Amino acid sequence: MNQKRFARTLPLFKEEGFKKLQNAKILLLGVGGVGSFALDCLYRTGIGTICIVDNDCFEESNQNRQIGSFEGIGHKKVAILANKYKGILALDSKITQEFIDNFNFNAYDIVIDAIDDIEAKIALALKIANKPKDSTKPYLLSSMGSAKKLDPSQIQFAPIWKSYGDKFARKFREGLKKQGFKGDFMVAFSPEDPKCKELGSFSGVTASFGLRLASEAITIILKKDK
Repeated sequence: MNQKRFARTLPLFKEEGFKKLQNAKILLLGVGGVGSFALDCLYRTGIGTICIVDNDCFEESNQNRQIGSFEGIGHKKVAILANKYKGILALDSKITQEFIDNFNFNAYDIVIDAIDDIEAKIALALKIANKPKDSTKPYLLSSMGSAKKLDPSQIQFAPIWKSYGDKFARKFREGLKKQGFKGDFMVAFSPEDPKCKELGSFSGVTASFGLRLASEAITIILKKDK
């Protein structure tokens, strides 16, 4: 362990808590405006194993909100971020039904869903959270709609069924109901009214979504017995 790197981390978490972070395994699906900031927080805090999955390349329009986008235009997001955050695992893969069916999610303690494809999000929830929490399954933490909003103070964290005021979350809940989903999991959402009709985003909000998800993941890890 690099003592200097974590000199400001250890006083907060103490040796026992930091050991839990070092032993933790987190899977991060999607490394855009939300996911890239979640990655940054998890990495800086000392999570031992982080695996990121994404299939997109950086575009110029990503530069208002995504870590790695200034240096990575035209390159795969996972490749740029794997070089920036040494030691993480990076999978260049589209998160499809086939990927979800075949991936070993049980190798991870927590899965952070920062993807924006509702069908993929539904398939993921059905795979790992479709019943009361099972100790053999990872925790699922999911991001709802972070676009078109300006006020990070309105971001909340609650079970998916208690999310409200978020059009994206509503579509997600409706999709889960149609699929007969019987479980529950925690989501970051904001009931703030959209501030534009076009596709707009503000890093102060998208980043805050990612940081909130990372903070909640760290809290779960610290509460584990071992």
